[in-house]
Amino acid sequence: QVQLVESGGGLVQAGGSLRLSCAASGRTFSGYAMGWFRQAPGKEREFVGSITWSGGITYYADSVKGRFTISRDSAKNTVYLQMNSLKPEDTAVYYCAAKAGLVGWWVVDEYGYWGQGTQVTVSS
Repeated sequence: QVQLVESGGGLVQAGGSLRLSCAASGRTFSGYAMGWFRQAPGKEREFVGSITWSGGITYYADSVKGRFTISRDSAKNTVYLQMNSLKPEDTAVYYCAAKAGLVGWWVVDEYGYWGQGTQVTVSS
């Protein structure tokens, strides 16, 4: 049974940084893509970025490119989202997700496994 557990959210001032972690368990994730998504109040869940578990290839939404970095530690089965230069518009619940296969990595409905989410609030 796949489990994804996010941690690291919190309150930060604009311009600050946070690092989110996603601890993954329940299977080997070779051939999987691990994604980060976010959902602000009243808005749809949106793609933030993703990483291929095996090759470490990353993709980012234009809104976070150059500010956010995704990495993974295979030994710890953990994926990270380093968020720098945070803006108030980054405020949202952030979710970690996993999908088999490496296509459609930006599509919410492609992901079959989700964490519970962690709140990130950026004050101005």
